[in-house]
Amino acid sequence: MDYKVMMDRVLKKEVDAGNLPGASALVLRGGKEIYYGAFGMADKEQARPMRRDTIIRLFSMTKPVTAVAVMILVERGLIDLHDPIAYYLPEFWETKVWQDGEEVALCRPITVWDCMNMTTGIPYPGEGSEPEKRMAELFGKLVNRRLAGERVTTRDYAREIAKIPTCFQPGEKWMYGLSADILGAVVEAVSGMTYGEFLKKEIFEPLDMKDTGFFVPEEKKDRFAQIYLYDQKQGEIAPSLDCHLAVYYGEDVAFESGGAGLVSTLDDYAHFAVMLSGDGSYNGKRILGSRTVAFMRKDALSPAQKENCYWNAVDGFGYGCLMRTLLDPVTEGVLGNEGAFGWDGWTGNFVVMDPKDQLVFLYFVQRGDFGNVQIVRKLRAVTYGALDELS
Repeated sequence: MDYKVMMDRVLKKEVDAGNLPGASALVLRGGKEIYYGAFGMADKEQARPMRRDTIIRLFSMTKPVTAVAVMILVERGLIDLHDPIAYYLPEFWETKVWQDGEEVALCRPITVWDCMNMTTGIPYPGEGSEPEKRMAELFGKLVNRRLAGERVTTRDYAREIAKIPTCFQPGEKWMYGLSADILGAVVEAVSGMTYGEFLKKEIFEPLDMKDTGFFVPEEKKDRFAQIYLYDQKQGEIAPSLDCHLAVYYGEDVAFESGGAGLVSTLDDYAHFAVMLSGDGSYNGKRILGSRTVAFMRKDALSPAQKENCYWNAVDGFGYGCLMRTLLDPVTEGVLGNEGAFGWDGWTGNFVVMDPKDQLVFLYFVQRGDFGNVQIVRKLRAVTYGALDELS
């Protein structure tokens, strides 16, 4: 069966079943497009279809961009990966750890490398541990300050986050959390720019990512997709108005979240992914050295840290530089290659880059809290199965 027909069928099935408002995918090999498809709606209520230039919220697919930003500064000798983050954000000298029901001193400073590998113990807001509950309360207060008209910046967030105890000692475990947001503040401190200005100058402009940033201008809002969540009462997906992880997309945005704040399009992110899947350059524009990119693809977790890295989405993978890296294709259940790497986002977006086959795979949807593992496995299996014929 024709490759495009098979890919279209998988994408369309989820949309037709009502699981997704809309979905799109883009696959490139050696920088050349071998598949594009889009089905359903970017905004059902406004009757706007999912298109190639639809602007979506990346959420955690922001994290690989943040990792690249940090490595740019590492290459320039402005950051050492084993530096304490307190060198740049002094408030973290005072950070404590929650242990046996009380706040105690850290055994060592939290480092940039801890942040790059999610081993800081700095949690996302939640309802579990005491630090997670305190972080949820803090984020609520910070959002209310913005709603009251106050300009609450990336550095402001970092200062307040530093006051919340971590969940464990640095390096002890892997835990998904706010580490990338802290790195955004580190980049600001080192570069002397806002995080958005740094990304625009060093990554987005060289890579021709003209629709990528921390806000959506008024003239582009007709391309901005709506987020949907499953509504238990209605028994179907419905528009979400939630300010997830305090991310806000107005032109007056001040908190530029290094872990979740960017918007982008399929083609924009493809430029970034092609750069990262190759030697660090795109269309003659070098962002990173080839050895730096090879370093970023490595698994950085110890066996003890991996014990906490148990999500279904990371089966068969290691982790490092804010991305998963494939160690065992059999465990993952995909016809792929060791060394493929990438990440995903809260609304179901997904990127994987496979250097061996020079493959970039992008999947964009906008449904919050939606598991994408099975759909992505199917799309990737179809792609790998067709590569011999597509060569």
